[in-house]
Amino acid sequence: MVLSAWLHYALGNTLSQIIDVFNFHMQLKISSGGFLQMWYRLQELLFEWYEQIHQEALNSAVLHGDETGWRFDGKTNWLWCFTNSESTFYMIDQSRGSPALMKFFTSEFAGTLVTDFWSAYNALACADRQMCLVHLLRELEQTVKYKQPGECWSDFEKKLRRLLGDAIRLWKKRDELDEFTLASRRQRLDQRLAELIATDWNEQNGKRLVKRLRRHQHDLLTFLDRDGVPFDNNHAERSIRPAVIIRKNSYGNRSDQGADCQAVMMSILQTLKQRGHDPIRTLIAATKHDLETNTLPPLPQKFTSDG
Repeated sequence: MVLSAWLHYALGNTLSQIIDVFNFHMQLKISSGGFLQMWYRLQELLFEWYEQIHQEALNSAVLHGDETGWRFDGKTNWLWCFTNSESTFYMIDQSRGSPALMKFFTSEFAGTLVTDFWSAYNALACADRQMCLVHLLRELEQTVKYKQPGECWSDFEKKLRRLLGDAIRLWKKRDELDEFTLASRRQRLDQRLAELIATDWNEQNGKRLVKRLRRHQHDLLTFLDRDGVPFDNNHAERSIRPAVIIRKNSYGNRSDQGADCQAVMMSILQTLKQRGHDPIRTLIAATKHDLETNTLPPLPQKFTSDG
């Protein structure tokens, strides 16, 4: 049961491939329905861990969020990913908007949320935010390549690119600077951003991005003020990539039960991997413990050299 779940929900092997492995190599005749029922039982047994991962994500000092399309019964749904250094929580929902986010964020988030500029995140109440500067720099490149900007665009792009570059360089050198110099340069970045936003840019793409900068004026340079906050959302993109690979092989889910199982098992297996635990041995031990005591053992914490 555990081996087949790991092959499917962690490595992305298809159901037919797993059947071939068990039927021909291991000489265990198990049908597709048999595997599905085993996985559903395992999901039910481990659901307490899934809820704990959810709660730990909500208690994070820094949390990264991202989303991608996910097929459900032939229709487009969305896979949401919320992750930090020790946990990853996946959720499959038909909405890419605030209704899905409200299912995850049950109250105001007290940490720093790191995301791209997808508008649905604007509805969230957070203590702090950091918008992904890499997405912003990427959009500058795409505007030049695909949108044929007007004459004023070059000046706007140069000022914004230089501002973001200086902010990132200051972040990298922050430990080498004294407190006064760091605060002075940080204040100057705020001034330059305010001047850029206040300028009347007579160019369509510049106006569009200025509107975005104005909305997120206080969310662009948080990484300079909060320890452990990056200027990009690469962590979420890396965490959602294994699910994207699985999506390419499985084409999504066909039922609510299958989608729920997908989210639970991927979350648990990815979190165990992040924490340095052998997923197969850990789930076998948890299953045995439940059989003997009728209780699930605690979710393993991050593995350290001290054990």
